[in-house]
Amino acid sequence: MARRSIDFRRWFDRMAPQTLQIATMLLYLNGFFALIGFMDKTDWVGYARVDKGAIGTAVGLAVVLAFVASGLLMANDRRLGYYLGLFAAFSPFLLRFWIYSGDPVSTWDRISGGNTISLIFDVALCALLLHPLSRDHQRIWYR
Repeated sequence: MARRSIDFRRWFDRMAPQTLQIATMLLYLNGFFALIGFMDKTDWVGYARVDKGAIGTAVGLAVVLAFVASGLLMANDRRLGYYLGLFAAFSPFLLRFWIYSGDPVSTWDRISGGNTISLIFDVALCALLLHPLSRDHQRIWYR
């Protein structure tokens, strides 16, 4: 069986179930806003860049790249893209706990980052990727 290379012109899979289609769009959207937050240092990714130094910068860039790369790989039917998408979807929660570990911040702020709208999109992305339809599709169709 010959392996297909990744088509960098294919950024969206119209044949995927709706849950994965919406998740792919949210991955790109979250990647865009994470990049903006990284550059202007206002979001949790930017705060990691300022507060944690070089390690925070590397982790912030890795998260931004994970959002975009997972969407691209999922659009090209790659299982690695699905798992990278799961990492990217749960990374805001994990990184907020890491970033705010030394600060006297409430548990709600550690979970939400102080932004309820952002929390809704983060939870929606996790739910879309963990939905049984998404899991079954990636298990059957992704390589």
